[in-house]
Amino acid sequence: MPSRFKVLKPRSLSAATAVGLMLSTASSVMAGGVTITSYGHSALLIQGGGQSVLLNPFKAVGCAAGLREPRVNATVILASSELADEGARVASGRFFVQPGSYRIGGLNLEGFAAPHDRLGGRRFGQATLWRWQQGGLQFAHLGGSAASLSGEDKVLLGRPDVLIIGVGGGAKVYDGAEAAQVVNALNPRRVIPVQYVSGAAPSDCDQTGVQPFLDAMAGTPVKQTGTTISLPSDLGDGPVIEVMR
Repeated sequence: MPSRFKVLKPRSLSAATAVGLMLSTASSVMAGGVTITSYGHSALLIQGGGQSVLLNPFKAVGCAAGLREPRVNATVILASSELADEGARVASGRFFVQPGSYRIGGLNLEGFAAPHDRLGGRRFGQATLWRWQQGGLQFAHLGGSAASLSGEDKVLLGRPDVLIIGVGGGAKVYDGAEAAQVVNALNPRRVIPVQYVSGAAPSDCDQTGVQPFLDAMAGTPVKQTGTTISLPSDLGDGPVIEVMR
């Protein structure tokens, strides 16, 4: 196994270890902010700190039908699951989907399992929630889950600078009200809603648009942005919702 890539442990960390990781990564990862590019659905490319992280590459099927597949190069690919619309192997980079603790290219990546659906995972199995630091910012990626966060989940995720969360509803994604509860529990500085439909939904898609989430977060500042945004390493207190196209 190459020395720059190391699997540290097979599954989730204890809360104490998670806190220690946040302290240690603060000095080991280059600061300076990030640039985020949206490919639609829940696929984002995050570039900063000398690294690039691609989230949830998809095949253009289901609710992602009609979208351009993110066939890009990245240092790391983090997938919520191996379902075709959120974990397709269409991009280039080291692909991670299983819970665990990983170190690659200066990034410390923490993934831990959560039920993908509201039935304890009995329908869609387990999803992987991700946390890492990049460009001086703490990220949490909850793009593929519909289950309520446990107390341990909340401790492990901490207070993210940037929370990426599915909001479109359906069988395996938070609906607007559920996503708002997660946001209120974690109190991130920036929220990027993903995994919702824009315009008419494909015929075999059970998701809705972003508006129910925005309604549930009434009073929270909302920025309507394009397909690319830049975030500095100092985001202020927040939260602010960044709606990307």
